[in-house]
Amino acid sequence: MSLLSERQREELHKSMLEYLHANNFTAAYNALKADSGTQYAPDPKAKYSGLLEKKWTSVIRLQKKIMDLETRNASLQEELTLAPSKRAASQTDWVPRAPAAHVLTGHRLPITRVAFHPQYSLLASASEDGTVKIWDWETGEFERTLKGHTKAIQDVEFDHKGHLLVTCSSDLFIKIWDSQNEWQNTKTFAGHDHSVSSVRFMPGDQHIVSASRDRTIRIFDVASAHLVRTISGHSDWVRYVVPSEDGRLLASASNDHTARIWDPLSGESKMELRGHEHVLEVIAFAPVSAYTAIRELAGIPNTDRSKRPGAYVATGSRDKTIKLWDTQSGQILKSLAGHGNWVRALVFHPSGKFLLSASDDKTIRVWELSTGRCMKTVDAHGHFVTTLAWGRQGSSSGPSAKINGVDGVDGKSGEPEKLINVVATGSVDQTVKIWLP
Repeated sequence: MSLLSERQREELHKSMLEYLHANNFTAAYNALKADSGTQYAPDPKAKYSGLLEKKWTSVIRLQKKIMDLETRNASLQEELTLAPSKRAASQTDWVPRAPAAHVLTGHRLPITRVAFHPQYSLLASASEDGTVKIWDWETGEFERTLKGHTKAIQDVEFDHKGHLLVTCSSDLFIKIWDSQNEWQNTKTFAGHDHSVSSVRFMPGDQHIVSASRDRTIRIFDVASAHLVRTISGHSDWVRYVVPSEDGRLLASASNDHTARIWDPLSGESKMELRGHEHVLEVIAFAPVSAYTAIRELAGIPNTDRSKRPGAYVATGSRDKTIKLWDTQSGQILKSLAGHGNWVRALVFHPSGKFLLSASDDKTIRVWELSTGRCMKTVDAHGHFVTTLAWGRQGSSSGPSAKINGVDGVDGKSGEPEKLINVVATGSVDQTVKIWLP
């Protein structure tokens, strides 16, 4: 049975006859005309002139398109087969890439710090405008503004359950905000004699630790708001303070060009880290998950397999460098150079493979810890990047726990959670940016 209609068959025959006549294939022309019984008078101006060549060219184009599609289909099938493992690797090793998923606007002065809620898709941003703003980082929607400080807010952090938020300010005060009670300001801590530049919850959330331009580090009891201990030793403004994962150590960074490791119980300075040539803006303890890569970078023998929290720290300075340190010996393990301006923020990747940094050169850099190589530079903001934070959101609705800061476990089923990585940055350009996979 013919696939062509009567009209299509007639058009085909006339096109063939026109082609044979135009190319002087007289015998073939007469034979086809007789065999097909087609009545046709050659006419160079008729619609059949050149029609066969056009149809043939179209067929060749279609064949090529079909081959291209078949090749692409095979490639996509192969990618689909590998997709689960690729996605897992992508999630595990994901680092920020442009463009940002959301740009959050609303602050009227530079952003000083950002902090993720440990359980929900909330982000707190602190600003020199004296306010904290709460955002839904998944949707990019603004939630509310917290007002209470009278001067620039320098730092913000959630406790480990996300029930409380702590802030500190140039107005000399530290404040606690209750996220479960309409974000009410429930406590105010006085005690510092100058601008309070950094504040953190200690593990267990019963104490907070703060650092100030008055050159001291102070520990307060959250429940009573009483001052527990004042730690002195730096000779200039203490810019940043952070506890180790187990709370047995504190690390601080100062305008006096040094970092220090402290015993929070005795207030004793256990180690002075000296090597930067300018103000230190930030210090971060390396998670245990990063120890293998750091030891490979420093050439430390694999026989040293200590999992003691607080073994290594990273510091960022106005001398444009990042340094990795052994906190027991005080030795510089590696100096990472590449930023073109002050290094303002540091955060270790949850996998332990990378270190992320933010700088006044307007970029985020991703450093491979095992080699010390800068593997990626992201043009993040239109002005100085002042802060950088890493968040990990589980898909489970049950409570979650982090294992070495890497994996989550669903509190209901005991199964590993599917974790979404997210990074936030803040800038002098008054915007907060959310970076998603």
